[in-house]
Amino acid sequence: MVSLGRDGVVGSARPTAEVAYLQSPQAVRDRSRVLFTLAEADQLQHFRYHPEAMPATAAYVLDVMGQQYPDGNVPFHSRWRHFEVEGRSRLDLLEPELLSLEPLEQARLKVDLAIASVLLDAGAGSQWRYVEPHTGLEFQRSEGLAIASFHSFASGLFSSQSERPWQADAHGLTQLTAKRLAHAFQVQSDNPLLGLEGRVALLQKLGHTLHQQPKCFGTECPRPGHLVDYWLSQATDNRLSATTILQTILRGLGPIWPGRVELVGVNLGDVWPHPQLPDADPGSNLIPFHKLSQWLTYSLLEPLQDLGLTIIDLDQLTGLAEYRNGGLFLDLGVLSLKDPAVADIAHPPGSPLIVEWRALTLCLLDDLATHLRQTLNLDTASLPLVKILQGGTWTAGRQIAAEKRPGGGPPIQLASDGTVF
Repeated sequence: MVSLGRDGVVGSARPTAEVAYLQSPQAVRDRSRVLFTLAEADQLQHFRYHPEAMPATAAYVLDVMGQQYPDGNVPFHSRWRHFEVEGRSRLDLLEPELLSLEPLEQARLKVDLAIASVLLDAGAGSQWRYVEPHTGLEFQRSEGLAIASFHSFASGLFSSQSERPWQADAHGLTQLTAKRLAHAFQVQSDNPLLGLEGRVALLQKLGHTLHQQPKCFGTECPRPGHLVDYWLSQATDNRLSATTILQTILRGLGPIWPGRVELVGVNLGDVWPHPQLPDADPGSNLIPFHKLSQWLTYSLLEPLQDLGLTIIDLDQLTGLAEYRNGGLFLDLGVLSLKDPAVADIAHPPGSPLIVEWRALTLCLLDDLATHLRQTLNLDTASLPLVKILQGGTWTAGRQIAAEKRPGGGPPIQLASDGTVF
């Protein structure tokens, strides 16, 4: 673990200005844009930027959006979309349970499910498959992880209370083992899942963290779903900022991330140094991405909207720095590797090559979004970034990957520990 300071902050203490900045979407954009400016001047070590390829890439994404959503009604890019594959929503299986609950508890249950599922969503690898009970349908990658986590949740894997299996609570999460998760996810020697141990450790740490923050997660039976109560208390006139949701996730779940950069005693999570950023002040050489935290924020919006909250400041959040969005720009020639041979080597998330790729991806998503809105004569309210991701760049990235490579894997090999991508 990299430590950048020795003055600890604990619990709900107000973060320092440097930490607060690195936990903001603005910092994600600011720091990424520094590397993008270097790319425009062809001064990055690993990537070249080819702006002349951007119009064709935008046209490709528009075509995919038209195929996926011909009526133009694009939903949010969230975990709930993965529960809806193959023409049915798995939430239908929750309907009897949900109908017996008051709206507030319904929202808590959905937040329990979303948080547990998203934290299990890092890349599965190309070999793993999940066969859904009762339907016999086979899924892989994000959809497979979603369906597997849904059925695990429904079976009580994350609950310590047999009479309330459909929840995730602190004791249930801390007692989770790799053996139990492997069984639930059908992992065997011929069906390996990348980062299994890392996923289990993440959920175990979540369980411990729930106990430590009663203000956010409750006291008698701490649950992720009690965040709903906290956010209701933060809303004004039933309006809640998306950045408030993200900051709660970053501060509330920050302790769960393994071996990451620390600043004044705070584990920053998905934040990484890059050698071409100035290292003059504490944290000045760091780039935050907060991919899983922002993906989780996007996935929590719908349960909160169902409670009657209006989510504001949605477009202050950024795109997601992961290999589907990033692969789109590589596969369509907006980016190229200066040394193509490095694509065949597995790179850890903290490597300068991966940090560059993720930073450039975020800037290109913003630029692409501007291009699409101008083409469609829409504004950020009618076509927010979260819809462009869904419509959209994530699907287009997967589609072009399938055309380029058997199995549809990413154009650059990633060394995943189950907690980043």
